Amino acid sequence: MTGVDLEPATAATRRRVVEEIRAADRFVLVTHEHPDGDALGSLIGMQALLRALGKDSIMFVAADEFPLPREYRFFELDGLSSVIPADLETRTAIFLDCGNIERNPAHVLRDVEPLVNLDHHHDNTHFGTVNHVVPEASCTAEIVWDLIRALDVELTPPMADALYVGLVTDTGRFSYENTGPRAHRMAAELIEAGVDVAAMYRQIYEGMPFAKLELLRRALQRVVRYDAGRLAVAFLTARDYAESGAEESYSEGIIDHLRAVEGTKVAVLVRELLTGERAGQHKVSLRATGDDVDVSAIARAHGGGGHRRAAGFNTDQSIPELVEDLRTQLAERLGGGVPSTA
Repeated sequence: MTGVDLEPATAATRRRVVEEIRAADRFVLVTHEHPDGDALGSLIGMQALLRALGKDSIMFVAADEFPLPREYRFFELDGLSSVIPADLETRTAIFLDCGNIERNPAHVLRDVEPLVNLDHHHDNTHFGTVNHVVPEASCTAEIVWDLIRALDVELTPPMADALYVGLVTDTGRFSYENTGPRAHRMAAELIEAGVDVAAMYRQIYEGMPFAKLELLRRALQRVVRYDAGRLAVAFLTARDYAESGAEESYSEGIIDHLRAVEGTKVAVLVRELLTGERAGQHKVSLRATGDDVDVSAIARAHGGGGHRRAAGFNTDQSIPELVEDLRTQLAERLGGGVPSTA
């Protein structure tokens, strides 16, 4: 097998990554905080790739990230550690799906060299000693799939399952604008390697706990549309989670209901963080319905990041302050003044 055709500059960084993988024997893998399907899929896929090559590899995921979201608990996390390895200085670090190094909660990992940065976010800050950033890739799992091909490693069913989770979640079940021919070619190859598409769909998108439905009900009750419906905002409080019995991850997917409403340019879900050092802050998820608003630019202005149509950040702002800030930024991008009332 060979890697997927890439632009010359990107092909050059892929060669460097392949060289690093072949040359090193010991690795530590890490992804961003609050890992989603692509973060976990690419992390587990890379772990399987390195193990297939006979490498000593550890996946680091902080203890406070557990339990994982319900839909991802089927993963077998072989080689997982929530403790920084004592021999860290002997390992090559591979960061997966991290747009910037601040999204990694383990500060000590940021100083490891060499540090390989594998990502598909267009606003990646190129923080690695080797940066293989492929914005045209549908997901970071696609980059791992390409490396598997370049290194002539056979796809196993567990490897294919992990990469398929990254692919299907980051493309919105093949509905987002990042879904191109290569994503479908990758899907076909993963299915040939053993992915059960129907079973995977049920695992990720069905079997919803009633508490998640209750959380959705509460969010939809609070939807407010601003500026002729161009901005749609909903919010969830710590009390909503406590009273509904919902886990933090149960808010996943709620914003898609706002985004789907006719006339919406930007959908926003604001939720109160429940755990960790940021408890009490607000996590803000942004979704754009078209290319006329780059929500990653809005997120970067608040210390976050993401994609042009899907991004996020954390903030200490109150909800009224945040809403006025977002209205102003949306008006600047779309033209027209911000009305004084909703």
